[in-house]
Amino acid sequence: MDVYVRQNDSLWYYSQLFKVHYELIIDSNGGIDPQSLMIGQKIKIPGFTSTAYKIKQGDSLWGIAKARNLSLDALFMVNPSLNPNALQVGQTIFVPVRITWRLIQGSQKYDYETLLTDVGRLKSIYPFIQTSPIGDTALNRNIPEVLIGQGEKRVHYNGSFHGNEWITTPVIMTFLNDYLLAITNQTDIRGLSLFPYYQQTLLSIVPMVNPDGVELVQNGPPANEPLRAQLVKWNNGSEDFSGWKANINGVDLNDQFPAKWEMEQARNMVNDPGPANYSGKGPLTEPEAISMANLTRKRDFARVLAFHTQGEVVFWGFEDMEPPESETIVNEFARVSGYEPVKSVDSYAGYKDWYIQDWRKPGFTVELGKGTNPLPISQFDEIYQKSLGIFLAGLYM
Repeated sequence: MDVYVRQNDSLWYYSQLFKVHYELIIDSNGGIDPQSLMIGQKIKIPGFTSTAYKIKQGDSLWGIAKARNLSLDALFMVNPSLNPNALQVGQTIFVPVRITWRLIQGSQKYDYETLLTDVGRLKSIYPFIQTSPIGDTALNRNIPEVLIGQGEKRVHYNGSFHGNEWITTPVIMTFLNDYLLAITNQTDIRGLSLFPYYQQTLLSIVPMVNPDGVELVQNGPPANEPLRAQLVKWNNGSEDFSGWKANINGVDLNDQFPAKWEMEQARNMVNDPGPANYSGKGPLTEPEAISMANLTRKRDFARVLAFHTQGEVVFWGFEDMEPPESETIVNEFARVSGYEPVKSVDSYAGYKDWYIQDWRKPGFTVELGKGTNPLPISQFDEIYQKSLGIFLAGLYM
């Protein structure tokens, strides 16, 4: 919601007026000097929108404000030319509305366009978050990253490395939405006040690493030839792509990292593009994997969590290269979720593996839910409730 600076206004006054943390207003208005505000300058107030209201018989500004738990001056902020002594029935004014509900509808088919729409909606209501692409897919779709927080500890969450594991994306986006609601409304999640973690942590989220694969699973192959025919051929002649894990080039993106890549290739014994388990012609040859590697090098994360499906387990080791704190963290993940911690399996070349190998910091692969991929969206609520503790612990541990 936008307001315009008046004589003697300050950002601190706005924070008190709208009951929003001062730091969130500062972070929502990058480039503005809070000590040098100018009359008429536009200021963004996070966590609010405004809606039109038509004056009815018997209305007063005081009554309208009180009914919405607003101060009278909050109404004047969004109606700068309003004369309180000349209200007329039928007159339209604007009323600030605090957002107290989720904008994300996670329990639905969730494709790339839905993701872009939701990222844009969150950015408009919560302008203190930052959004930008980390790179492009093989079909030139942007891969968005969302950044939230101003702290020195850098934490990363990602989802949908695999196309048929797309349910991880709405799960992550729902957590992001709940986090934003908690810090703007000064509420807690499971008894945990989250604003201190906003101050202490920079959280990086890539909700959909593999947009092309997700689109293929959900909406079928693109109409253009010869790509369509090639994909059907790689999919063993079937036009049902619901089991497709790979990117649009038929490469498994979570087998693309230089952490004993050759051993993973030999283990899979898949030498051609297809729905799953083809490691590519070499490590970091696919644009999505390259983008993730470049992002990880750029951000220098303190820990990473890659969300996959399924199994309700958390993998936390790689070739005994993980630091001792990884076990402490994964035990907390297990405590708050009921998921089983598993140190290692006979698998290599994953994003988590590479991160542990090259940084020697805690990295985790979290396998959400149980069943056969793609997990049915009917499991969404159960998956979210079980995994919520892991999202939170990723911040506080």
